[in-house]
Amino acid sequence: MSPFFAAIVLIVLITCGHFLGRRRAIQTANGSRRLLHSLPHYYGLYVTLWTGVPAVILMALWVPLQPYFLDSFLIASLGDKASGLNSDQLGLLLNDIRNVADGNISSRRNDPTIIAAANRLIEWRQLGYAGLLVITLGAAIAGLAIARKRISRTMRARNAVERVFNAVLFIASLIAILTTIGIVLSLLFETIRFFGKVPITEFLFNLSWSPQTAMRADQVASSGTFGAVSLFAGTLLITAIAMIVAVPVGLMSAIYLSEYAPRKIRDILKPALEILAGIPTVVYGFFAALTVAPAIRGWGESIGLDVASESALAAGLVMGIMIIPFVSSLSDDVINAVPQTLRDGSFALGATHSETVRQVIIPAAFPGIVGSVLLAVSRAIGETMIVVMAAGLAANLTINPLEAVTTVTVQIVTLLVGDQEFDSAKTLAAFALGLALFCVTLVLNIIALRTVRKYREKYD
Repeated sequence: MSPFFAAIVLIVLITCGHFLGRRRAIQTANGSRRLLHSLPHYYGLYVTLWTGVPAVILMALWVPLQPYFLDSFLIASLGDKASGLNSDQLGLLLNDIRNVADGNISSRRNDPTIIAAANRLIEWRQLGYAGLLVITLGAAIAGLAIARKRISRTMRARNAVERVFNAVLFIASLIAILTTIGIVLSLLFETIRFFGKVPITEFLFNLSWSPQTAMRADQVASSGTFGAVSLFAGTLLITAIAMIVAVPVGLMSAIYLSEYAPRKIRDILKPALEILAGIPTVVYGFFAALTVAPAIRGWGESIGLDVASESALAAGLVMGIMIIPFVSSLSDDVINAVPQTLRDGSFALGATHSETVRQVIIPAAFPGIVGSVLLAVSRAIGETMIVVMAAGLAANLTINPLEAVTTVTVQIVTLLVGDQEFDSAKTLAAFALGLALFCVTLVLNIIALRTVRKYREKYD
């Protein structure tokens, strides 16, 4: 017997409760649905909620709390064997007991005390699961009986059900907000610790990035420099190159597919274009490192330019190709959403098709196009694999696209790879970079919202 079995039985009871609620409502109205305040399925949902919600709450509380109580009972049953142990030793002892009870490998599987404790744990688990089944099913059956008894012809079942669903939607929204707040606070607290070790002026204005520091007192290493200017410059350089490729190509593709392409051609080209969005970024990284970067280097050498084997240009071009579907698909949807009456009015005034596209459709779809571009910018800023494989890890402060650069996301990954001690400036720098990246994305979202709000008033 397990929580899975209790969940299956609970689902059966919930399903039965729905049908019993519908049937009870129709019976109270003598078979005439017009005499009921709400539709019959609302009465079924009412009984369903009374059957499932209390039982699910009890199950959600029981399952995580049961191991805690079982550990407490085990410690009490071990007596003197557990009294002289510290917390770490006691944790190892309990882990051995659980391994023996679960049939896993344990270093003390032949110890009689461990075997006896494991047998007790198995028995207590079975009792706990049985208690879970009894309590859960008891709560479900009680809720079903109470809800079914409350059903009457004048009962406002729809109002009660909608109040519950409104509460669920509110809780879901609250969880999303609290998750965002938790992410921000986790970054903020670690960033404050970082700025306690490194001045904020050095992080924002120093031009050198070399985060190698001594992890221990007896280790020989440099003190490290944490100037993030070069990282942000590399990020902006690669993002700008990607946008130069993605925005014109994506926008013109969207205009062609939505306004000029015949239906048969559109049905072929649009899915083919969106295939680019499904290609893993590591594949783009291979393409950039093995094909684009050598081609750019060969082209540069042929005209006398000194091109690095890993360059911002190679990473930006491939990243722009990857982002084309974001701009194209979203812009295509926005352009298709422009009312046909605007097109018809433009044609009626004597405008050509191209004039209608330039002077009517694009301005009307401008807020959505801006949103798609900013989404593509956020996607480019957060890209990692292509930059690692095609642009390198060198934190060079340059605007030359032919040199190797690195980005904020690449450095975050580099700082957190391997065994790290989360008390050094080197590791904490990743959180400061993450918070800065979060602020940049927030600013982009604010710009997008203000742009949409400004231009939406003209075309609503």
